[in-house]
Parts: sequence; C-alpha cells; structure tokens
Amino acid sequence: MVMGRGKLFVSMVVVLLIVHVDAAAHEVNKEEEADRISSLPGQPKVSFHQFSGYVTVNEVAGRALFYWLTEAAQNPLSKPLVVWLNGGPGCSSLAYGASEEIGPFRINKNASGLYLNKFSWNTVANLLFLETPAGVGFSYSNRSSDLLDTGDGRTAKDSLQFLIRWMDRFPRYKSRDVYLAGESYAGHYVPQLARQIMAYNVNSKHPFNFKGFLVGNPVTDNYYDNLGTVTYWWSHAMISDQTYRQLLNMCDFRQKESNECESMYSYAMDQEFGNIDQYNIYAPPCNNSDGSGATRHTMRLPHQPHQMFRQLSGYDPCTEKYAEVYYNRPDVQKALHANTTKIPYKWTACSESLNRNWNDTDVSVLPIYRELIASRLRIWVFSGDVDSVVPVTATRYSLANLKLATKIPWYPWYVKNQVGGWTEVYEGLTFVTVRGAGHEVPLFKPRAALQLLRSFLEGKPLPKS
Repeated sequence: MVMGRGKLFVSMVVVLLIVHVDAAAHEVNKEEEADRISSLPGQPKVSFHQFSGYVTVNEVAGRALFYWLTEAAQNPLSKPLVVWLNGGPGCSSLAYGASEEIGPFRINKNASGLYLNKFSWNTVANLLFLETPAGVGFSYSNRSSDLLDTGDGRTAKDSLQFLIRWMDRFPRYKSRDVYLAGESYAGHYVPQLARQIMAYNVNSKHPFNFKGFLVGNPVTDNYYDNLGTVTYWWSHAMISDQTYRQLLNMCDFRQKESNECESMYSYAMDQEFGNIDQYNIYAPPCNNSDGSGATRHTMRLPHQPHQMFRQLSGYDPCTEKYAEVYYNRPDVQKALHANTTKIPYKWTACSESLNRNWNDTDVSVLPIYRELIASRLRIWVFSGDVDSVVPVTATRYSLANLKLATKIPWYPWYVKNQVGGWTEVYEGLTFVTVRGAGHEVPLFKPRAALQLLRSFLEGKPLPKS
C-alpha cells in the first residue's frame, strides 16, 4: 500500500512538472509569437519565418534595441545564428545589411515593395539584424542625454544585454552556434561585443555557444587605417603626388588632426577626387535631382569616428533613399512592430546627431584581436578592394601589426571559375580580399560574399579552383 502511494506521489510530481514546463514554454512562445511578422507590405511569398520587435536593455533609461530575425530558408533548426551589425557609427543594419546586402529582400525603386535576393545569407544561416546603439533606426532611449554621450563602451554592453534577453525570448537558439558579422565601424562593434560575450561566458550558467566573427572593410586602428587610406588614394590616382606628400608630412594620424591637416583632406576630396562614390571608386555616384553629386563635407577624416558617416553606396547608388521611404511607411512600421512609442523623428539610414556626438572610441581594436585570437575563436577579416573609405591597404597595415605566422600563403580564390579575390590564412585569423567589391561587399559581389560566408561557417579555406 505504501509503495502504491509512493508511485502515485511520483506520478503527480511528474505531471505537475510537465504542466509547469508546458506553461513556461507557452509563455515564451507567446512573447515570441507577438514578434512574428505575418508579411511585409509588397513582400513576395516566402517559406521562412520572420520576427521583429524590441528588447529593453536598460529599464531605468528606457533604452530598447530593435531587431529583425529572418530564419534560414531551409532546415532553420540545424543552421547557426549570424548576428549582423552595421557601423557609422549611427547607421542602421536594416538599411544596409538587411535591405541591400545580405538580407532576403531588396527594396524596389519606388519603395512600393520588395523583391527576393537570391544570394541572401539566410540560405545558409539564421540572420539577426540588430539596430544598435539606441538612437539608430528604430532603437530608442527615453533618456535624451543617451543620444549625446554614447560610444563604443555602452554599445558593446547594451548589445550583450540584448543578446542575453533575446535568447530568453527565443530559447531554441540558446544551444545554437552563434557568429557575429558586420562591416565598417562594426570593425569596432563586432570584436568589442565578442570580448563582452567571452567575459560573460566565463561565469554564466547558460553561456553562448559563440564560435567566432567575420568583419568586412573594418575600422581597426586609427594610425594604420589613416595611413593606409591616404596610400590607397595615391596608389589609385585619386590624389596628386604633391597632396600625398603634404598629407604624410602634415598629418600625425595618431592624434586629433590639426587644422592644416583637415584642410588638406578637404582639398583632396573637394578639388582632386571629383564626383565619385568613395565607397566604390569605379561605380557611378547617386546624383541629386539637379544633377549635382551628393555632398561629402561630413566625411573629411576617414577614421575619426565623428566623420566616418555613411552617405553613398553601391550598384544602384541610391538604395538607401528607397530604404528611407519604405521604413517610414506606417504600414511597414506596423508590420515590423516598429516605432511603437512614436519616436519624435523620422527613421533614417544613419543618425547624423548620434554620429556627431560619439564620445567614446577605441584608438585601436588590435589588442582585442590579440585577446580573442588567444581564445581560439574563428576570426575572418575581408576587404572589398575598390573601397576608398576603409580600403584594403588600411586593413593590411593593421593586420600586419599583429605579426601572425602564416599557415597558408597568399593565393587567388575562385567563385564560378573566376578569381573572387585573394586570401592568406594566418595562425588565428584568415584575411580575404574580394575583387571588384566596394565598402559593402555583399552589395557589389553577392555571389562571392555568399561563398565567403559558406567557407567561414565551415571553417575551411576558400576554394583554390
């Protein structure tokens, strides 16, 4: 009789546990379900699931970051999670990463709808686009001073807090392989966030299954980036011999530039560059309606953060204009569960005020690279070789300073029987160039960029034939 009661008691406990677990799962699913996108205006029919919404990262300040998840088109449960960040600082991953680079959709010219990107990275991974920090895109803070004193440190901490809380909302991703990716000023965001994740994992009961990161045309080290940029301008006949010599003589590159140096930069851009797209020197620029080129006064010093402001881009050099129309449509915002607090300003591809008030920046992230290489993370750095803003020469100067031993010497890699670029594999890091690509590599060379991601996720060197 006692045995029977014992069995009955155990059975009741098991039932109660099952009910509790089911209830907890239901709560999680309810929160996730609220973020589900049924369909975006003008969107073609797709088989994959999408979610978007806000995650509060600081209750006191009322800071909340906006995300958009596009799950893998096939077998999403077996695919890793790639978190994509855009730079600026102050630029939106919806405007660039999602809408003109690696996302599943492109915005058509009149911003009336979307069409499919057949080289989307969600063919091989689940993609999580994060607008960070608060003040970028739809992400916001209720404390207005946050937009006047932000920088690298808070961006990394808030992004980590976002990932922790986002994983609670989407628990099926907790055991998934996680990678970070990004470009430009995300050359700061990505390694800084990687370091935050590694530190968090040390004491966490639920560590991230964090495997590594991939960064393109990344801002890395002020001195080497600036020296490499000026060298690129000269070697690609964008500036005269005299201007090149004067820039080398006048500019320290390590310090805040003198007035004379800034004047020399302005002279080079205004008088010698001509009306070109600096993000792809061989692509046509996006002209204003009067036929003139877009102004470049905010881009004087390429690697001082307050002047690293994204203005021009790509094959269709006006794509960010389509994004600004599309994401300001009320029906689009409703479908995305965005702008729920009625932000008192328009959604923009880049926040000029946040860029101007960026108060905290690392002079170099090379020390972080050394830390993370020692942690045996998978680290790949790639560079579109016709970008003059964070050019291939700048990246090569920066990486050379790490003094890494070579594992596989320099060789051409191939995609569709054509040279996709060149690569060298070092101990702890792989460097890749993408031939003919501008600052936004996946925009200019989508097939090559997808091959790059595949090889990165597989942990294999790029194909030699």
